[in-house]
Amino acid sequence: MTARIRLRGALAPVLLALLAAAPAHAQTKTGTTFGAFTMIEPGARWAGMGNAGVSIADGLQSVYFNPAAIGHLENWEFQFSHAAWLADIRYDYVGAAIPLGSWGTGFASVTSLGSGDIDVRTVAQPLGTGERYSVSDVAIGLGYGKQISARFAAGLRINWLQETIWNSSASAFTFDIGTLYRVSPDGLHIGASLINFGTDANFGGRDLNITYDQDPTRYGDNGTLPGEKATGDYPVPVLFRVGVAQPFKFGQDVKLWTALDAYHPSDNTESVSGGAEAVWRNAFALRAGYQNLFLQDSDLGMTLGAGFHGRLENFDFRADYAWADHRRLEGTHRFTLGVTF
Repeated sequence: MTARIRLRGALAPVLLALLAAAPAHAQTKTGTTFGAFTMIEPGARWAGMGNAGVSIADGLQSVYFNPAAIGHLENWEFQFSHAAWLADIRYDYVGAAIPLGSWGTGFASVTSLGSGDIDVRTVAQPLGTGERYSVSDVAIGLGYGKQISARFAAGLRINWLQETIWNSSASAFTFDIGTLYRVSPDGLHIGASLINFGTDANFGGRDLNITYDQDPTRYGDNGTLPGEKATGDYPVPVLFRVGVAQPFKFGQDVKLWTALDAYHPSDNTESVSGGAEAVWRNAFALRAGYQNLFLQDSDLGMTLGAGFHGRLENFDFRADYAWADHRRLEGTHRFTLGVTF
């Protein structure tokens, strides 16, 4: 009876958050934050499940959604992800888990997003000035997690973000925290994480340099004084996730994961994502999900994915693929390769 009361107490805030997301209609602030590229989920496995991964601690791909998943990693593990993103934008992600014995587990990651070369166009020269510029983003993360008990894990990650537009850039520091609770290895999983809580950013660089005339009404003074334009402070996109997941077994060969996440972002409206994964003999997987249901003016929709897991001598490997519908913007594709020693 005591265990049931504790379980109900743990589930109460999760269920309230999931229910609150449906009728919420907060004002959207899309496009007003710095470092929005960090909201692109790198792992193809959970992307195929609608990006509902905050409550599942199963491999390195789980760490993006919840730093507490670091505590469940006991071996050296590496992950590389590539996304064919919208408008031919290139997205790459590399992550690594570093076991520290009884101290827990360390984590490191690098995220990169690049636009490639873009023609400079102006009102006077709409076909191009002959110049070209590019936009690039990078994030470096360091994390730590520990399995505090057989059922509970916690983790922390610190990130440095930088966005560069031609010759101007801005940077910020953020941190992520998360917790995971498992009723049992094959029972209900509950997870929550707070992502991108950190400092504001403002741009600087030689593209903001100008010359000006301090007093245009006077003659004989210096009309080309050096100056610099000042940009405003841009907040980072803080995101709170909470979710539940439940595994099911069908005989010895088939396992089914189901997951449901609720999102409370600082720059958009609340939403809910969910998905499922069917695994045969711990080798082949098929996935489906739906992203950000109830999100205001959403261009997101269904997701599909597949994966393969195998072993070669002294290491395990996995390959995953995911497709996500972006409606008017068409679809995106993610590919992830992982190795565990």
